[in-house]
Amino acid sequence: MPKYLVSIIGPTAIGKTALSIMLANYFKTEIISADSRQFFKEMSIGTAAPSKEELAAAKHHFIHHKSIHDHYSVGAFEKDALYCLENLFKIHDVVIMVGGSGLYVDAVIYGLDDFPEVDADIRQTLNTQLETNGLPFLQNQLKELDAVAYNTIAIDNPHRVIRALEICMGTGQPYSSFLNKKNIHRNFKTISIGLTAERETIYHRINQRVDMMMQQGLLDEVKNLFTFKDLNALNTVGYKELFNYLEGIWTLDFAISEIKKNSRRFAKRQLTWFKKNEDTLWFDYSTHAEIIIEACEAQININ
Repeated sequence: MPKYLVSIIGPTAIGKTALSIMLANYFKTEIISADSRQFFKEMSIGTAAPSKEELAAAKHHFIHHKSIHDHYSVGAFEKDALYCLENLFKIHDVVIMVGGSGLYVDAVIYGLDDFPEVDADIRQTLNTQLETNGLPFLQNQLKELDAVAYNTIAIDNPHRVIRALEICMGTGQPYSSFLNKKNIHRNFKTISIGLTAERETIYHRINQRVDMMMQQGLLDEVKNLFTFKDLNALNTVGYKELFNYLEGIWTLDFAISEIKKNSRRFAKRQLTWFKKNEDTLWFDYSTHAEIIIEACEAQININ
C-alpha cells in the first residue's frame, strides 16, 4: 500500500494545529512540524507552538528540538524530516505534516532547488549594503529585480533577501526562475490540504492571536531573549518588534500594532506561496474536520 503524507498548509492563525491533531487521531498517526519558528525551544509563546495539551493529544516531531544558538538550515531539516518519515512509514500508512513555512514544506515534498554558484564578493557587497543602508534598501532592490520573489519569500529576513539578490545579480536571472525545477522522486504520495478564509477573517484572527500572546506573557519571553536579539532565529515577527520597545525606540502599543501588521503581511506571503501548488485541496477554516477527512480518504482511494 502506498504511503501518504497529508500536508496541512495555510496562513498563520488559521487553525492548522487543531486540524492536524484531529487528522492524526483519526489516522492513528504522528505529526511532523514544518514551522521553522517552532523548532527553537526558547521561543514558545511568540511562535504559537502547540500547547502541552496539544502535544499530548498527538505525538509531534520537530517542535522545540533545537536551540536559538544552533545553526539549522532548511537543507538540514529536509534530511532530518525524510529520515523521520522513513521510520514513521514503517509503522503508519499516513503521516501528518503541518506548518506555515512554505520553503520547509516544499523541501520535504519536492526537494530543494539547485542554484548556480555566484561570486562570493556579491554577498559581501550586499552584507555591506545591509549594514550601511538597512534592509529596506535591499528589499527595494529585490522588488525591482524579482517581484515574484519579493512577494513570496520571507522579505523581513535579511538572509533570505540577500540570498535572492545574490542569485539575481550573479546570474542576471530572477531568483524565482530557479525555483521548482527539481523533479525528485519521493517514496510517498502527498495530499495537500489548505485552510483559508476571507482576508478580513484572517486579519481578525491574527489580531486576536497577538493579543492572546501578550496576555500569555510574550513580553517576558522576549525580555529573557533580549541578550541574544542579534541571532538569526530571533529576527522573527513578534520578537524583533518588542526588542525595539525594550530598546526604547517604540512604545509598547506601537510595537504590538507592528506585530499585527507584520503578521498580516506574513500571512499574505504565505498564501501567495501556497497558492502555487495547483493540487492543494482548499477548505474554509470553519469546515468540519469530518469533511476534510473524507476528502483525504477519497484521495487515498483514488490512488
